[in-house]
Amino acid sequence: MSTNPSDSGPSDSGRVADAPSDNWVYRALPRALWPYAQLARWDRPIGWQLLMWPCLWSAALAANVARAEATYSFSQFAWHVLLFVIGSIAMRGAGCTYNDLVDHEIDKAVARTRSRPLPSGRVSRGQAKLFIVLQALVGLIVLLQFNTFSVVLALASLAVVAVYPFAKRFTDWPQFFLGLAFSWGALMGWAAQFGALSLAAVALYAGAVVWTIGYDTIYAHQDKEDDALIGVRSTARLFGERTRAWLVALYGLTILLIGLSFALAGVGILAYAGLAVAAALLAWQIVKIDIDDGEQCLSLFKFNGVVGLIVFLGLLAALAFA
Repeated sequence: MSTNPSDSGPSDSGRVADAPSDNWVYRALPRALWPYAQLARWDRPIGWQLLMWPCLWSAALAANVARAEATYSFSQFAWHVLLFVIGSIAMRGAGCTYNDLVDHEIDKAVARTRSRPLPSGRVSRGQAKLFIVLQALVGLIVLLQFNTFSVVLALASLAVVAVYPFAKRFTDWPQFFLGLAFSWGALMGWAAQFGALSLAAVALYAGAVVWTIGYDTIYAHQDKEDDALIGVRSTARLFGERTRAWLVALYGLTILLIGLSFALAGVGILAYAGLAVAAALLAWQIVKIDIDDGEQCLSLFKFNGVVGLIVFLGLLAALAFA
């Protein structure tokens, strides 16, 4: 155990170094539950929000098509939205807990992560595994509310989810694997509505994958020095000083692919208006970014939650005023 007071402080306080100390978790939950909330990242809601937005984009995109086909049901759409919110929280938590189990030793070596529940010893590996099961059960209950095609489609994503934590060990593109897993909801919303997929859903999924690579590259710049020391690979290390140019390509492709999905689905002009605002917000990130400022990188990463919301609101507006 480190004798450095700055290392022991977050663990002694029951908090983790890379999470806000005034989060609701620390006000509302008993201290004994804090480590589990930290494993699930309930103290960092941006993770489940970024997982959720492609789900809600897809659900809203499908609802726009269903409305045009006179098969739209507001109650069904609202139910799907609620299920995706609950499912995103549960499965993001299970995925983060699994990732922490896989990265247990790596997290001990990284200053930002060594105060997390597993490397700090506040939770055992056995307790973490049980917690994964409990969260997965919640996710399964949610999943079983959808049609059979959606259930099978969701189960297929588990292969990608299982590989992602190991990707940083064998490729410079672990963010691509994160994108494949994190963007699966862009297929699920459409599948839940129609019991099948379409080119519109696939284009939306591709756009979400590229978006994820972009924002997680920004996030990874926080750890690039530690990652270099311990041999962890990332697009942040791969792109280096060319990160801004790569973000232009990644975010530009994001907007093109989402716009293509809108065109294939035939949504109204208000959806494109929302996408235009989102494009401006992504461009602002590119102009603003300083890859050597870890705090700013974290702030810009979190700002993508606003980007996701704007795209969703545009689709909702198109749905409401169709």
